Amino acid sequence: MTAKQLQRIAFQGALGAYSHEACLQARPDAAPVPCTTFEGVLRAVREGRADLAMLPVENTTYGRVADIHRLLPESGMHIIDEAFVRVRIALMAQQGVTLDQVTHVRAHLVLLPQARSYLEARGITSEAAADSAGAAEELAAGDPSTDGVLASAVAAKIHGLDVLADGIEDLDHNTTRFLLMAPDIDMTQRGPRMMTTFVFEVRNIPAALYKAMGGFATNGVNMTKLESYMVGGSFTATQFYADIEGHPDDAPVKRALEELGYFTNMLEILGVYPAHPGRWDIEI
Repeated sequence: MTAKQLQRIAFQGALGAYSHEACLQARPDAAPVPCTTFEGVLRAVREGRADLAMLPVENTTYGRVADIHRLLPESGMHIIDEAFVRVRIALMAQQGVTLDQVTHVRAHLVLLPQARSYLEARGITSEAAADSAGAAEELAAGDPSTDGVLASAVAAKIHGLDVLADGIEDLDHNTTRFLLMAPDIDMTQRGPRMMTTFVFEVRNIPAALYKAMGGFATNGVNMTKLESYMVGGSFTATQFYADIEGHPDDAPVKRALEELGYFTNMLEILGVYPAHPGRWDIEI
């Protein structure tokens, strides 16, 4: 396969971002396409500048990623895989700088509190940056400095910085779940354990949600996630986002989805994909 034939994956952030790390895990031979925003990631695929999109959906510490559940149904794309990235924080600096020289660091606003204990113990001050990997890129391209950056070790390798300390996060379980998306849905059974993600809107009848969920319970289908979000600026128009274990062709899943259909105005499958091997070791 030539370089021109390589798959291209769009992600939010600069090279070395945790989203880039998810791309390397899911498709190590694909070409990364950095984008500024989540909307830009989806636009890159629609405009043909990328073949796939990698988007974060939830984190063990901070919960769901804002706006993603709204963007997914509107994206016109489908989930084909998932990736779990353990958020390991590295303190990096320009080559030749030692750890005792670093008194100030930059990182994304969300990342800084995750290493608060380490920074406070060493009297290191911090400053929020728009993007941690972007801050690493800026530091590498800037004038000589003893400032540091908190980001992934992948960012340090890409931008030629020295990792002075690794794994400095306060929590040892912080993990982000990512979804790999493509324009076309793939309904094939591609693994021993499959996941199905869908969105639906219940009918305006008493106990509609309770009745809709009954089919999953009676058929023994495990629903790993159910979240609601408003659509169209209305308090009455509520959609639900759900993940279940199993494939739509599995008899129990098929029966549960059929029963769900009786109580919904809208039901759309966003993706059918192999369950990540480590998902049962991680509580999202």
